Amino acid sequence: MGRVVSNLVDAHTSPSLDSKVVKTFWKDVVLPVTETAVSTGEPVHNRIWYEMNHEGYVHSGSVQPVEIKLNQPVENLPANGALGEVTVPFTDAFWKPTFPKIVAYRLYYETTHWIMGLVRDNQGGAWYELLEDFYQFKYYVNAAHMRIIPRDEIAPLSPGVPQDKKKLEVRLDDQVVIAYEYGSPVQMFRCAAGLKSWNGYLTPEGSFKTDYKRPSRHMVNGSRAAANTYDLPGVPWVSFIDENGVSFHGTYWHNDFGRPRSHGCINLPSSAARWIYRWTTPSVPFEEQKFFKREGTLVEIGH
Repeated sequence: MGRVVSNLVDAHTSPSLDSKVVKTFWKDVVLPVTETAVSTGEPVHNRIWYEMNHEGYVHSGSVQPVEIKLNQPVENLPANGALGEVTVPFTDAFWKPTFPKIVAYRLYYETTHWIMGLVRDNQGGAWYELLEDFYQFKYYVNAAHMRIIPRDEIAPLSPGVPQDKKKLEVRLDDQVVIAYEYGSPVQMFRCAAGLKSWNGYLTPEGSFKTDYKRPSRHMVNGSRAAANTYDLPGVPWVSFIDENGVSFHGTYWHNDFGRPRSHGCINLPSSAARWIYRWTTPSVPFEEQKFFKREGTLVEIGH
């Protein structure tokens, strides 16, 4: 299925911006993806289009691929909580499970959140208590809409490769991230790095280290990595590279990789961000919400 991530997006008769517009979909509409097509025209950086419910073709950059997977609530959680992932297109979090009318935040597919416990409402419904990591308040979400992430899914990748034999390269001109082991490429992802400003790219160039990581982060205003209008809970698999908050991280507010569009960070599909999070050093202990250790994996950013 696909969730519309733009405020609105046009559906066309064929996978082309030149074809007739037959319908307009609004943000958070969720429909079956009935066909995937490759166009030959604009935009050249991403030629993938989705046919939505046989109603028209929408450019994939405005559609997040999603699924609906319901989960059995887990009653007994570790004392320090557990990392969870949203497994439905979106779910609303509420301030109180006994009064599910005032929405705190809408949480989206593949976002990650720290679950502190499970509570029951007056009807016996199960709700996870989530810790919001920026403001340090708590809200509640339907427990069936989240799964507990097991240890093996975030275990380190290539742990036997020495730290000084791993390197990430970000090519701003190509908008790709390449991972190297012993000087040879082992993985490549398309990304969406910083837009170009009057004095260069908002993504800094040079050599950095992934010395601060966390599996989830509420990104809000106050840093170069997020514009003042950003308020993004549950950004998954964050690997920071500088003190201004620039990082590799998963992205759920667009699906348009291959061109610059961030405010400094290196936006990635969530699966790619998780690979980088697992592959780079330092490794975040499974029970921890964050981890800092100097001399992480080398990151070189340039053109």
